[in-house]
Amino acid sequence: MKIGMLTGGGDCPGLNAVIRAVVRKGVFTYSDEFVGFLEGWRGLVEDKSMPLDLEAVGGILPRGGTILRTSRTNPSKHPDGLDRCMAALEKNKIEALIAIGGDDTLSVAQKLHERGAKVVGVPKTIDNDLGGTDYTFGFDTACNIVCEALDRVHTTAEAHNRVMVVEVMGRDAGWIALYSGIAGGADVILIPERPFDVDKVADSIRQRHERGLYFSIVVVAEGAKFSSAEPGQGAPVLQDMGKDEFGHVKLGGIANILAREIEKRTNYETRAVVLGHIQRGGTPSAFDRVLATRYGLGAIDMVHRGEFGSMAALRSNKIVSIPLLEAISKNRVVDNEMIQIVDGLFEKSAEKHSA
Repeated sequence: MKIGMLTGGGDCPGLNAVIRAVVRKGVFTYSDEFVGFLEGWRGLVEDKSMPLDLEAVGGILPRGGTILRTSRTNPSKHPDGLDRCMAALEKNKIEALIAIGGDDTLSVAQKLHERGAKVVGVPKTIDNDLGGTDYTFGFDTACNIVCEALDRVHTTAEAHNRVMVVEVMGRDAGWIALYSGIAGGADVILIPERPFDVDKVADSIRQRHERGLYFSIVVVAEGAKFSSAEPGQGAPVLQDMGKDEFGHVKLGGIANILAREIEKRTNYETRAVVLGHIQRGGTPSAFDRVLATRYGLGAIDMVHRGEFGSMAALRSNKIVSIPLLEAISKNRVVDNEMIQIVDGLFEKSAEKHSA
């Protein structure tokens, strides 16, 4: 069987592990042939590809990024983009396509499936916010990176009696902020699911300092929102008003605004740290290498079972097949149970603003 594969959206630790697993099982078990389309959906729109064989995937397991490269190209936004994707599949005699990506990438996969393409999806997002699956690979690596950063920030915050505001990824869901904040011993965790009052954040920090703890660590997801009209007006903070081809604005900068507001209210020296792309760069964790490998093995099996229009998903520690439509229907956000668990770590007076 001749199978195409692509990686779309943001890069993510573990992508190469998926590619490696698909190719190795496809060759060893099914005698498949593979073609990798380059730079996400752009590779199909522009018919750019490379052969994927055992030599191509040798040694890529520990590498971050993706050997197929990626982009945020949306064929639906290009003239005849979806038609060109279908034509590229036909020209290259592709019998099935494995698309590795988040809800944007998989939404295109669903559109191609509706046009007759035989597509299987693999979930990918470090935000861990894709519906239908318990965990996505890359999330564990991101949390480990943030946790290490928080450990380092703790020492300098304590040495200088500072408040440190650390901004992490999380557009619509606060999983990274929540998990890394717990693991890193943060004093305040702010997530998109729960708008916060900056006055209450400042009060909590002030109470902490009055108890003789002269430093504080605040972890804030980039998509977190101020609940009051001042200064954020209940909306996420934007770097600029531009949007990508999937309609997403560029978030970022909330840490700097929050640090300024905390210092204004408390008179405590406050600094902002924005981790940015550091969170998704570099080598994947052992957990993510194993999870990504399991997804890849599951995806190639799904292809040979004819389970098209579906996505490999992790449920109760088993790889299962679910409809693409279920995966992309809504984001998986932090639930109340998780929020309540974290609330128990903070003082009662801080409950209303801590995640």
